[in-house]
Amino acid sequence: MPPEKRMIVKGTAPLALDSYVKARFPGRYAEWKAALPPESRKYYDAAVMAFEEYPLYDGIVGPTQIVCDLFFGGDERGAFESGKFSASLALKGFYKIFFKFGSPQFIIDRSARVFSNYYPEGEMRVAGSSSGRCVLQIVRFPEPYRLLEVNIGGWVEGALELLGKQGSVQVTRSMAMGDPLTEYVATWK
Repeated sequence: MPPEKRMIVKGTAPLALDSYVKARFPGRYAEWKAALPPESRKYYDAAVMAFEEYPLYDGIVGPTQIVCDLFFGGDERGAFESGKFSASLALKGFYKIFFKFGSPQFIIDRSARVFSNYYPEGEMRVAGSSSGRCVLQIVRFPEPYRLLEVNIGGWVEGALELLGKQGSVQVTRSMAMGDPLTEYVATWK
């Protein structure tokens, strides 16, 4: 593995991606696994464990690119959709109590704190929040990837949907594209 590809991700992210492909493309799941590079396939052929650590690129970025290529004609929309699906998995379990009583601001604030559980070397903060709008920023992430930024935007939009809100999330700044931070502007009704 090249030295620049050294970040890790908790197994919850690859586990969610695996579940996404099984749920949304069940007839093509074997095709997706066969298309994975050998370094990625070894993780997905074994049981992905939620609390294990995996290399970021081989565990989630490369496999997400294969999702985009196979099922979305190469469009990064595949990363966004898998992120939305991931939110539904992550937030319907232990965190479902928050959805019963929490506001979007409360949930998004908690999400920024949970971010470092997924990406131990990363840091996200809430840069601004008002009624119907929130700005999230990834201020530390040593190994940025555009697909991952899009995936995280999908996760935020998925969280809003779980709250019953009509919303959208835009990536307005991107570390992967050379900005000093990645910024998400979430709006909802």
